[in-house]
Amino acid sequence: MCALTRDPAKANLPAGAEVVSGDLSDLQSLSAAFKDVSAVFLLAAVPGFAPAFLKAAKDAGVHRIVFQSSGAVDDNADEQPNDVAAFHHDIERAIQESGLEWTFLRLEVASADVLQWAFDVPGQLMAGDIVRGPYGEAVGSPIHPADFAAVAIVALTEDEHAGKIYHPTGPKSLTHIEQIKLIGEALGRPLRYEELEPEAARQAISPYAPADLLFATWEKHIGTPAPVTDTVERLTGRPPRSVVQWAADYAANLR
Repeated sequence: MCALTRDPAKANLPAGAEVVSGDLSDLQSLSAAFKDVSAVFLLAAVPGFAPAFLKAAKDAGVHRIVFQSSGAVDDNADEQPNDVAAFHHDIERAIQESGLEWTFLRLEVASADVLQWAFDVPGQLMAGDIVRGPYGEAVGSPIHPADFAAVAIVALTEDEHAGKIYHPTGPKSLTHIEQIKLIGEALGRPLRYEELEPEAARQAISPYAPADLLFATWEKHIGTPAPVTDTVERLTGRPPRSVVQWAADYAANLR
């Protein structure tokens, strides 16, 4: 397996990983990167890249795309509910129309650790033992990155998953407060979640975070469990890592 990146020198991947230079919208670089590649895992963040990407993949002999899509996509809607869903839905449609085999991993918004990256939990923990964010009682079902990677590998390497849509999640619903408490226990620190008013939270959130989608998800899951599916166990043959393991590994990365 190999990883595609614009700057291999900054890839910071494990030793032994093959890294190739390329850009999703640059047909020439993709053609070289796809040499001898039969299946591709796609994480998309660049608007308008799909035509060049799919042409390069087909021309190079790639036969399968495993796409990390969004759980916000609604197959039954005449119009997608938000910009994030519309963006991913358009890419899904382009992949389906390309004639390539495909599998879509629709990562649930509530399972994507959005609290951690939207409010820069690592940065906040460098400053002290308080994490500030909205909706402390909103719940998510954070998935361990290794579990998501295992699902992606199965989809890349086993033919039976062609044409399938899966919704990976973590194993348990946890409030924002509970997530931070677990991370604190793993760090050996008395972390506390301090709730911000929604408007103040909107101002604090990263300009790159889809605030409308995140706030709608959090509001929906106050008092309502986050989705928990059996996707990880069904595809990999083993239970997902526990939320305690999720927190321990998150804490280890912080160290």
